[in-house]
Amino acid sequence: MWEGIMLVCFGASWPTAIVKTLKVKNPKGKSFLFMSLILIGYVSGIIGKAVSLKGACLSNIVFWLYVLNFFMVATDYCLCLYYTVQRKKLGLD
Repeated sequence: MWEGIMLVCFGASWPTAIVKTLKVKNPKGKSFLFMSLILIGYVSGIIGKAVSLKGACLSNIVFWLYVLNFFMVATDYCLCLYYTVQRKKLGLD
């Protein structure tokens, strides 16, 4: 239960980050290293849940919270990467 609450709290901030990235189209101030470490952490959580539940992870809500959070961070990471490349092409950075 506590792990699920932690994941909901962490996950609540990512939609805001994604919307901000989409609005400003400028990933300045975002850290690719930080997001990479978060992604590694979520992958570790996914693997940990899969191993500890011995394959019964598909019915576990915490497993799916890890997956959801992973995809939200991955989305923000990809958007930041895209806008970084676009800004460099236009000579803005």
